[in-house]
Amino acid sequence: MTTQALIAGLDAGQTHTTCRLAVLEPQGGWRSLAEGEGSGVSHLAAPGGEQRFRQALQSSLSAALRQAGLPAEQPLAAAALGASGIEAGTAVQEQAMQLAAATLGLPAARVVVSGDEYTALVGAFPSGAGILVISGTGCIALGRDSDGRQHRCGGWGWLLDGAGSALDIGRDGLALSVQMADGRLPDTALRQRLWRALAAQTPQQVKAAVVADSFGPAGFARLAPLVDELAGAGDPQAQAVIERSGEALATMVATVAAQLGLPQPQVCGSGGALRHLNELRAAFAGALLRQAPGARLVSPAGDACAGALELAAQAALRC
Repeated sequence: MTTQALIAGLDAGQTHTTCRLAVLEPQGGWRSLAEGEGSGVSHLAAPGGEQRFRQALQSSLSAALRQAGLPAEQPLAAAALGASGIEAGTAVQEQAMQLAAATLGLPAARVVVSGDEYTALVGAFPSGAGILVISGTGCIALGRDSDGRQHRCGGWGWLLDGAGSALDIGRDGLALSVQMADGRLPDTALRQRLWRALAAQTPQQVKAAVVADSFGPAGFARLAPLVDELAGAGDPQAQAVIERSGEALATMVATVAAQLGLPQPQVCGSGGALRHLNELRAAFAGALLRQAPGARLVSPAGDACAGALELAAQAALRC
């Protein structure tokens, strides 16, 4: 067994959980050791939510320990976890913290559990102010100033607030397509490509597809790359969807900057939509220049696992 204090930083998603191990350095800070992947999580209130949560932590930690060449019973000094759907100060956060402590064999004081947007923010800006905007299936912006004050915009669930997300891009594209089908809008390639992806030939079939239990937010989000591609090819309706989404993301960033008094913030864009949708990324950059001209887009210093490790290191040093 290693004689150095071992900490774990976990990033838990719906499809998989990543656990990164690190050792605390005597002079301060930490050094990454290994990482492994395990199963995903769901909301704790969902059927089987607690069991999935425990299994995600156990499987990802076990995989990381194997990668590091350490025994399964190797103790941790502290751990931190970021997962979507965990709101600060809620009963769900307390429940998740207690479950994590029990699963990892740690006292509660040595465990930090937060939303994954917070671990991603800490990873991106470990020692200073900045704003992180995440656009994936959903979207959220979170920032903090040099005094540690935080402000958040978005992330209120896909039924209430998803402008700028892949989900909204796909849904807005489909909404336009049925308007094309009934004559309210001129027909374009947008309708044809989206309907082909759904194996639909009529608006009735589109309606049936999106209300199926298996469709949900991910079903809309899977259509976003098609809308982005069509926008790049010049489809006017697809371009309008992408421009609105870019403006929505920039509005969140500009609002966070105003609330925190950051006239020239550093901004990191993250999430699958901003990473992979070229037209959305360009629309966001252009809208940000208009709405927050002092902002500067930068690359993150680290990812969500790095942020979780930073929080775990702080927890280990406090105890």
